[in-house]
Amino acid sequence: MQKIELALGPSFFNWSVDYLHDFYARIADEAPVERVYIGEVICGKRMPFNDKAWPQVIERLERGGKQVVFSTIALPVTKRDRVSIHDLCELDMLVEVNDMAALAQRAGKPFAVGPFFNVYNEGAAQALIERGMETLCPPVELPLASVATIAKACPDLTMEMFAFGRLPLAVSGRCYHARAHKLHKDSCQFVCDKDLDGMDVDTLDNQQFLAANGIQTLSHSVQALTLSAEEWHAQGIGRLRLSPHDIDMVQVARDYRALLDGEIDSSELEARLKAMPLPGALANGYIAGKPGHVWAAD
Repeated sequence: MQKIELALGPSFFNWSVDYLHDFYARIADEAPVERVYIGEVICGKRMPFNDKAWPQVIERLERGGKQVVFSTIALPVTKRDRVSIHDLCELDMLVEVNDMAALAQRAGKPFAVGPFFNVYNEGAAQALIERGMETLCPPVELPLASVATIAKACPDLTMEMFAFGRLPLAVSGRCYHARAHKLHKDSCQFVCDKDLDGMDVDTLDNQQFLAANGIQTLSHSVQALTLSAEEWHAQGIGRLRLSPHDIDMVQVARDYRALLDGEIDSSELEARLKAMPLPGALANGYIAGKPGHVWAAD
């Protein structure tokens, strides 16, 4: 049975350059992940700041034996965003496509497709494979049965499940962080850097609801998919994606590796995750075709 790989997805949050350097240095040296996605995928206004981090981050990760994939922005709205996508798609390294705008530049070269790209069936997947897609991380709301159907129809495609982290639900033209601080989007003062895991959003009845990250809407809960390696293999899944948060992601990766290697079971992984300072409660509803914020049986 082929080993289920682990990947660290791109950070959604507005972390400082120093934080990014320190974070990825630990990932490079200590985390049992085979692939690491980097790059700004949410807000193009952050690029002039965090772009400074990536050359050193790439060098450190590759020195640590990780495959580095550069992710494109999910909602390009400015000329700078479009130029960024064009430039990334010209790179020799593997690129993750998160918006249709990247396909024209990347067609013919291998690429990954991230969860922001709406791929809901095997027909859409096959059309992207013909253009060069080699990995698909499907939209997070897609039930495992639907993902398995795509995997069965596309046996040469690596299916990568979003296994851990606040779920990326939507991106918008509006900046929720700026609005919450009574600022305009154009003069946001980058207030999203105050919330390293996103800003909690409660209902008027003070119930936990969602999380905001600049223009992005996230789940308040933290997805945790804890199936065994045998169960993932049976569904055609080849890799799990862990989404970065302001917690010990090295330990998260180690715990998932222990599960996939059969050293611990699902209940033990769930207990270890619950003991960590997560930004929200664990959830796994989408995988079973239920509301995403609930904890359903695996």
